[in-house]
Amino acid sequence: MNEPQQKNKFTSESLLKNSVVNIIVSVVSKLLTIPLFIWIYRIIPNLNWPYFLDKILIYVIIFILLHIVLKYFKGVVLPLFILSIAILTFGSIKNQYGFYKLYKDYEAMIYAIIYDPVPAKLNLKPYTPFPNERALRKAMNYNSPVVRDFAHFAINKHFKDIQQNNPQRLMIQCFAVFKEINTRWNYINDPKSRDYYAKASESTKFLSGDCDDHSTLMAACIKAIGGTPRLILTTHHLYPEMYIGDEHDMEHINVLLRKVMFIDESKNKRLNYHVDQDGKVWINLDYTAKYPGGEFMAEKVLGILVL
Repeated sequence: MNEPQQKNKFTSESLLKNSVVNIIVSVVSKLLTIPLFIWIYRIIPNLNWPYFLDKILIYVIIFILLHIVLKYFKGVVLPLFILSIAILTFGSIKNQYGFYKLYKDYEAMIYAIIYDPVPAKLNLKPYTPFPNERALRKAMNYNSPVVRDFAHFAINKHFKDIQQNNPQRLMIQCFAVFKEINTRWNYINDPKSRDYYAKASESTKFLSGDCDDHSTLMAACIKAIGGTPRLILTTHHLYPEMYIGDEHDMEHINVLLRKVMFIDESKNKRLNYHVDQDGKVWINLDYTAKYPGGEFMAEKVLGILVL
């Protein structure tokens, strides 16, 4: 083989090698960007830019930086990739953060981008005196065996097949209670002369009454099975909410409600929830919707009563 042919051969081999390396760098960059983005996304404040431009920008920046670093340090590409796989494999075996939880985080993020839950800031703090607080607390008799039995009946009737060994089991059970109450609730006014606060144990019998009765029943049942409810007072209305966690937890609830539990009811609708001054998320459980996170009634919030 003469010198020009040998030179061309080396050049072709070099180009081929560089092309393969560039492809590997690109693939590894994409694979590493996903878990790195989810980790960074969890620790930075939610900027709530329109059309999720903040998330898109963060993802693009991470990918570009990774691509640049891996391109100039090609020797660490394969070891870094193997290390990432090893860490995720170890996490999967130890039931910590592994492939499945990475997939669930990514799925939750994608659902949040597609369906866009609607957070509403609520900076009011629970305060005293809350109008008719004593009567409302008395009505929320969550220690009653009747209330507990009703909650257990709802839990065994709805979504039982997805409760076992599910990390969101408590939320699923609380939403089962919501489904039983809200699909059967019949609104009936109080007497004109006065407000009547039915005990939750009374309301389990006929599942009827006004917004006060619905709220106290929902809150009592959720409290009876370990959930954390609260009541929201507006100008002409009272409704219950339930504590979810933070906004990242809300992303997982978004997937759970839309993909598994309330598929038809939530179709083409947004989930509405409040974010308080501590960043805690509370989802709307009003009787006006057949799925958790229905629209808020357009009235000014006057007070909060945490059970």
